[in-house]
Amino acid sequence: MDAFLNEWLWQEQQWLPPGVGWKDIEMKPSEGRFPQARDLLYTLPLALGFMALRFVFVRIIALPLGKLLGVKDRVRVRAPSVPKLENFYKCNSRQPSQSQLSNLEKQCGLSQRKIQAWFRHRRNQDRPTNTTKFSEASWRFVFYLVSFSAGLASLTNTSWFWDQRECWRGYPKQPVAETHYWYYMLELGFYVSLLLSVSVDVKRKDFKEQVIHHIATIFLIGFSYCANFVRVGTLVMLVHDSSDFLLESAKMFHYAGLTPICDSLFVVFALVFLVTRLVVFPGWLIHATLVLSREFFQPFFGYYFFNALLLVLQALHIFWAYLILKMVYKFVFKGVVERDERSDVESELEEEEEPDDEDDESTWEQRKGTINYKLASLANNCVLNNLTNQRNINSRLPKAR
Repeated sequence: MDAFLNEWLWQEQQWLPPGVGWKDIEMKPSEGRFPQARDLLYTLPLALGFMALRFVFVRIIALPLGKLLGVKDRVRVRAPSVPKLENFYKCNSRQPSQSQLSNLEKQCGLSQRKIQAWFRHRRNQDRPTNTTKFSEASWRFVFYLVSFSAGLASLTNTSWFWDQRECWRGYPKQPVAETHYWYYMLELGFYVSLLLSVSVDVKRKDFKEQVIHHIATIFLIGFSYCANFVRVGTLVMLVHDSSDFLLESAKMFHYAGLTPICDSLFVVFALVFLVTRLVVFPGWLIHATLVLSREFFQPFFGYYFFNALLLVLQALHIFWAYLILKMVYKFVFKGVVERDERSDVESELEEEEEPDDEDDESTWEQRKGTINYKLASLANNCVLNNLTNQRNINSRLPKAR
């Protein structure tokens, strides 16, 4: 197995510039830490640790904080127990077509109106509550804030933070500081935990893009560590963390109903995101990896693969920037930040219409009765007015005679 990995996976021409071998980059313990692929194995227990820590954080900090800020959940009508509809909902579709509604009508003996209302209630029942979304946003906010603060503190005193050419000077024989090693491991462990929990987290319209982002980020961090692109990799992580904690904080205040604070934070987030992801990232980091690196070594497989992952991230940045600009447009011309373009898969509008969509015919009978009552009252008023007018006319007749 080791021979196979050495012959295929760890080929020098894939990981190192031309003319450089593994023996050329061997370092003594006194010279510092050199990245090893086996170090990435620590990220799996770190990911599980993050998931356990998140469980504790939600119950000890997020839930009490949500109550303190006034996070409220909508009262939802639970769908009645109908085994056939429940089985269809779980195994087939959450939104049956017209032909499927006809078949379910025959199987259950319910009208299509009742079946549609049952599916509406059932979908609303599965939609995450504001408390759940607040807890998720607060967890990410804490991590991104701590990660950005620690990363910025560890990088401001490095040479490559101010001059990107220093990212490649002496490459690939560059020792990795202990702080940057843990910065890498913790960041990678966190994204692995997000990927493991993506099936239970709040699903949004950009769910596929989020999965692609997590996978690309994991490959990017892991590959850059093995290829010792650690210096430029720390800058990439710092740029991403700089706006993420602002977005999560805006979400927290949105779920708490504190709209003015949410709007202000969103504007700040939009500015930081557009500058860091559309200006700094391509003009500062991608330029350093595509252009400046060639001043120090000839392109090789790792060079192309690393830059391809960066370009995938940049494409996602453009997609999210489009969504953000749509929200900024609404904010400028309508005065408020409307719901997140990356909102839940199920439309919030459907949930708001739920109380008006009662599924049983008794509701229609009640409405019809109300209408009949109003019509009867109107008719009675008309009759009373006619009788009153007639009495007034009769009372004036003797005087006229």
